Amino acid sequence: MKKVLLFSILLTIGLVGSQLLPGLFGDSYHTISELVTFFTLIGLAFIMIHVGYEFELDKSNLKSYGWDYLVAMTAAAFPWIFVALYFVYVLGPEGATSWEDWKPALVISRFAAPTSAGVLFSMLAAAGLSSTWLFRKARVLAIFDDLDTVLLMIPLGILMVGASWQMGIVVVIMGALIYFSWTYLHRWSIPISWPWVLGYAVAIVSVSEVIYLSSKLIDQQVPIHIEILLPAFVLGTMMKRPEGANPHLDDGREGHLEGPESPEEQKVATIISAVFILLVGLNMPRVFGSELASSGPQLSAGMIAFHVFMVTIISNIGKMFPAFVYKREAHWKERLALAIGMWPRGEVGAGILVLALGYGIGGSMVTVAALSLSVNLLLTGVFIWIVKALINSVPKAG
Repeated sequence: MKKVLLFSILLTIGLVGSQLLPGLFGDSYHTISELVTFFTLIGLAFIMIHVGYEFELDKSNLKSYGWDYLVAMTAAAFPWIFVALYFVYVLGPEGATSWEDWKPALVISRFAAPTSAGVLFSMLAAAGLSSTWLFRKARVLAIFDDLDTVLLMIPLGILMVGASWQMGIVVVIMGALIYFSWTYLHRWSIPISWPWVLGYAVAIVSVSEVIYLSSKLIDQQVPIHIEILLPAFVLGTMMKRPEGANPHLDDGREGHLEGPESPEEQKVATIISAVFILLVGLNMPRVFGSELASSGPQLSAGMIAFHVFMVTIISNIGKMFPAFVYKREAHWKERLALAIGMWPRGEVGAGILVLALGYGIGGSMVTVAALSLSVNLLLTGVFIWIVKALINSVPKAG
C-alpha cells in the first residue's frame, strides 16, 4: 500500500495547488492551466491504452457483457439521478420547480456518474490487485460507465444548446471507434513499448485538441469535442500482444515478455501514473474566488460543507448496485469491494463541470459539485485501503 499512500499524497498536493496557484500566477495561470490539462489528458490516454491492451472480450459470450453494461449504466445513472434530485429540491429555488430549473441540475449532477478509470486502475495496480476478479470486473464496469457518461452528455448538450450537426459527428466517430475495436481486437501489429505508447497518447490528445479548436472557429458555442478516453482505449484493444504474453501478471513473473506487461514497462507506467495523479489534482477547478460561485445565492461555509457531505454520500450510495449482483461469480466481500472501488471520481467528472461553466451555469450547485468531486478524489486512498482489506478478508477456496 506504499504506492497508494504516495499517490494519495501526490493527489493532495495537486488539489491544494489547484486552489492556490491561480491566485499566485493571476492572469498568466490560464496558459499554465491549459498545459496542465493537456498533460493530464496525455497521462489518461497512456493509461487507457494499457487498459485496452489488457482488455479481454469473449465474443462467444456477449450476453454477459450486455449485463455488465446494464450494471455499469445503473452505477452511472443512480448517482446522477440522486444528485440531480438533491440539487433541484434542496439547493434549487424555493417553490414549484420548472423545466428551466431541471436543465442545469441534470448537467451539473452528471459529474457524479463516471468512475475515474485512470485513477482507479492506477490505485488498484498500486495496491497489488491487478490479478484479482475485482480488477478485471472493475476494468469493464469503469470503462462502460465512463462511456455511458460520454454518450449521455450528447443529449444533455442538445438540451442546453439545441440539436446540432457537431453532435452527430461525435456520435458517428464513437460508433466507428467501437466498430474498429470489435473487428480488430488484438490484431494490429504495431510497436507496444512505452515510448511508442506515450507517442500514441500524445497523438490522440493532439488530434482531439486540433479538431476541438478548429471546430470552435466554425461555431464557438458548439465545438466538436472527442473525449480521448474512448479512442485511447480502442487503440489499446487493437494492439496485438506478443506470443506468450500474459497481461494479467504485474510483477515480472513467468509469462512476461516485451511490451506493456514487462517489469521495466511497469515501472515506467507507475511513474506516468504517479504524474497523472498529481496532474488530476492540479486540474480540479478552482472553487472559491472563481466563476464557480459567481451567480446565484451565496451560502455560508457551514451550509456548503453540509451540502458537500450530503452530495458525496448520496452519490456514492448510487454506486452500490454492483454489490448486489454477480452472486454466482464472487464472494459478497468481493462484490462490496467492487462497488466501493467504483467510488473514485476524477478527470471525466471535472470535465463535465468545465462543460457546465461553458454553458453559463454557475452558483451554489457548481460550487458544491466541485467540492464534492475534490473530497471524493481526496478520499481515493481510503477507498482503496477499504477495498484491499475486504479482498484480503475473503475466505480462501479449499
